[in-house]
Amino acid sequence: MPDTAESATRVETAKLIRAYYDAFNAGNSEAMLSMLADDVIHDVNQGERRQGKEKFRAFSARMAHNYSEQLKDITVMVSKDGLRASAEFNVHGIYKNSEEGLPPAAGQKYVLPAGTFFAIRGGKITRVTTYYNLTDWMLQVSA
Repeated sequence: MPDTAESATRVETAKLIRAYYDAFNAGNSEAMLSMLADDVIHDVNQGERRQGKEKFRAFSARMAHNYSEQLKDITVMVSKDGLRASAEFNVHGIYKNSEEGLPPAAGQKYVLPAGTFFAIRGGKITRVTTYYNLTDWMLQVSA
């Protein structure tokens, strides 16, 4: 690919997404938050839409309390203009503390394929939309 502004933006977006996942795997939610726009939109396929860094921070704290997760086999894909990206990965986790409406937690381990779509503006992540198979997860932690 020729060295153009478009290709440079694409490279920067790929670096941003990889850094986001490096921070996730390090358990560094503050580093993750630093990569988000103030008005970030966060969607999870089985949950409500959250908007803003504070709601993302609260979600991250709840997740860290209830789950211990590492993302492996991460593949990052970026649109030609660098304004959208996606990542496919496998979640390797431990269900530590029970969540309301879900099976009781007892340290169950799980491996779950997942994917996330991102929107980017001004070098910041403006949308994080994550998809996974909740039924598959429930079967794994209920076994």
